[in-house]
Amino acid sequence: MDQLKVLFLAAEAVPYAKVGGLADVAGALPKALRALGHDVRVALPRYKSVDGARFKLQVALPPFPVPVGADFKLTEVMQGMTDDVPAYLVWDENYFGRDKVYGYDDDPQRFVFFGRAILTFIRQLSWRPDVIHANDWHTAFVPTWLATVGKADPFYAPVATAYTIHNVAYQGATGNTILRFAGLDGHVRHLEVESPGAVNWMARGIAHSDVINTVSKRYAQEILTPEFGAGMESLLKARQAERRLCGIVNGVDYEQWNPATDPHLAQHFDVASLDARALNKAALQRAVGLPIREDVPLLGFVSRLVDQKGADILLAVIDRLFAHDVQFVLLGAGDKRYEDLFAALPKRFPTKAAVILKFDVALAQKIYGGSDMFLMPSHFEPCGLGQIIAMRYGSVPVVRAIGGLADTVTDVATANATRRDFARQAKGNGFTFSDYTGDAFWEALERALETFRDKKTWRSLQKRGMKADWSWEASAKKYEDLYRKAIEFHKSLSS
Repeated sequence: MDQLKVLFLAAEAVPYAKVGGLADVAGALPKALRALGHDVRVALPRYKSVDGARFKLQVALPPFPVPVGADFKLTEVMQGMTDDVPAYLVWDENYFGRDKVYGYDDDPQRFVFFGRAILTFIRQLSWRPDVIHANDWHTAFVPTWLATVGKADPFYAPVATAYTIHNVAYQGATGNTILRFAGLDGHVRHLEVESPGAVNWMARGIAHSDVINTVSKRYAQEILTPEFGAGMESLLKARQAERRLCGIVNGVDYEQWNPATDPHLAQHFDVASLDARALNKAALQRAVGLPIREDVPLLGFVSRLVDQKGADILLAVIDRLFAHDVQFVLLGAGDKRYEDLFAALPKRFPTKAAVILKFDVALAQKIYGGSDMFLMPSHFEPCGLGQIIAMRYGSVPVVRAIGGLADTVTDVATANATRRDFARQAKGNGFTFSDYTGDAFWEALERALETFRDKKTWRSLQKRGMKADWSWEASAKKYEDLYRKAIEFHKSLSS
């Protein structure tokens, strides 16, 4: 197949800046596409936290003017290289010289400026991608501009666009005065899903891109409903009717997430040396102050403490859980009400509960590599990486069958299986539940705790999870197909 030129736009990307799972995707997918022979390059803002010396950043081009409203702003783009993937980092002290990636009142202006800078930059660079792949609302300005203003410019007119929704709930809504700042005033019409007097960048990305995808097949269906569509369902249905919407499950970087080489683990292991994993369980217990016991099931939870991640139904089952001989370790931070409730657990159950209210990369790895079960009782989950990483590290997932969790975790039980039969199923890799209730979650947990006592069955569960291929290679091929579909759609519009 012919080589594709792809510009991958994201607000965050590993290793330069990371807040959430988007950064992992933006770090791994371009590398996997590069391995398929494509010319893929990444662009993101250069934030204050990005160390130019560490990443050996160099000036890509002399400073150039970027249109901002009716004016221009002199802008610099730095270039880095990671895993043979070129990265372009837009620098502006006013917009990006700040301590955080997100969370400012002028975020819509900041990311529109990023988009305008990148569009100007590629012309200066004399490199025109076949496809620009935008991710989430922060980069939705780019497909919007290309579909309106840009289509009259011979340089930009041939460029196709793909738009990935990582979480439809985050939409970047702002006042419509931003259209002047963005150079779009008079070029776009108000969308039905937008509030009066507002611009919704998530809606704009959906409406103006040649193809749209989400990060799992199940989530692509869920967002067509009022429960999960966050007000975008009518627009998404229209785009689905045009056959422009699909779901592609995220992968994980198997070089980065590898229990055979992970520097944070006390003992390396693989599917052929699972007995050695017991040393990681003991190391985790020691690290969090729990009694060192191999026989007790150790349950891990690594997440933001928010409603989306199921913090409420986790609390609803806690007393029933601790009525059993178990251990539980939580790592995460979030809403203060949840932090306070979870913080009280070690005092009530000092030999059973460990709660660490922060995010610690090294400890997260230890939990993946040392826990027996990994909990993800999410209210909604576009894809989720935790369950995939947990399986890779031999921790059996207990999850709600929603979004990407449903696409990646298959329950060991069938609808008609008996207690005796379900443990012998040869296809399952975890435990799932459907209803978002404490009772449903507890039923899945109870089955997991029962199965844990059968060491032979549990070992087969671990092995099935570890042998499954959730690497980026398969997903990258699907994105390759998506890009070619975008190009064909784009050609049909311009012909």
